[in-house]
Amino acid sequence: MKEIKKIKLWGGNPPTHNELFDTEIVNSEEILEIVNITEPELTIYSPEEANNTGVAVIICPGGAYAGLAITSQGYDFADWLVNLGITAAVLKYRMPNGHQEVPLDDLQESIRYLRKNFKNLGINKNKIGVAGFSAGGHLAALASTLFSLEGISTRPDFSMLFYPVISMGLHTQEDTYQNLLGKQPSPDTIGKYSCQKQVRAGTPPTLILVSDDDTVVSPLNSILYYEALKKHNIPATLYLFPQGNHAWGIKGNNMFGEKFDYLEEAKVLIMKWLLSYY
Repeated sequence: MKEIKKIKLWGGNPPTHNELFDTEIVNSEEILEIVNITEPELTIYSPEEANNTGVAVIICPGGAYAGLAITSQGYDFADWLVNLGITAAVLKYRMPNGHQEVPLDDLQESIRYLRKNFKNLGINKNKIGVAGFSAGGHLAALASTLFSLEGISTRPDFSMLFYPVISMGLHTQEDTYQNLLGKQPSPDTIGKYSCQKQVRAGTPPTLILVSDDDTVVSPLNSILYYEALKKHNIPATLYLFPQGNHAWGIKGNNMFGEKFDYLEEAKVLIMKWLLSYY
């Protein structure tokens, strides 16, 4: 590995506030290792120059928009990617606390940061993708559908979604829904943040991995998004594993301490899919 560096997004001064005023809490013993996040940060893992493919991935850990499982769904995945020659940037995004725009603002600023600094980071500015786990998958899907092409484009070049929340309506995950949208969102807001309804012609190619026995986020979320992608002729790949439940991460242990039996197969599939971006 070449180096790891941390970047404070927005120069440490985000344009909006999520109205969380308590001190950030870090506890590595909890599933949600970080809560009360008010200062967004990128941790960038860069590969050795001889191994550098020029591809970059911004990683959005999950946590129901209440906190982040940042090791198993962030740092561990970054460590795996960097050994493949991929620059991996783990995003510690702010929790929305009902302010829907906050996490997406942070992810879009991350994309802008990588595009502005592509030379120094040793990456191709046209090979910047996003990856997201659970609620982080929802965030990555939002970035893939609600992007702007004005100025520095915030459109990801590809996206990888792991057992994502997609819908804010039918089949949603209730904690994710409430933490993002608040208690009484309008129908328009529910529609805007239901990613399957926002897919459009420029939505990037997408890889989706999910377990059929997921008891936390219905696999129907992934199917809804896949169907929407295909309706718009977006290249999409969906792998539905028979076992694994939820939040298995790249090391293969889910949030219940159970083993994901198809981890090695999943790794091969991810690598094969990523090869098209090398």
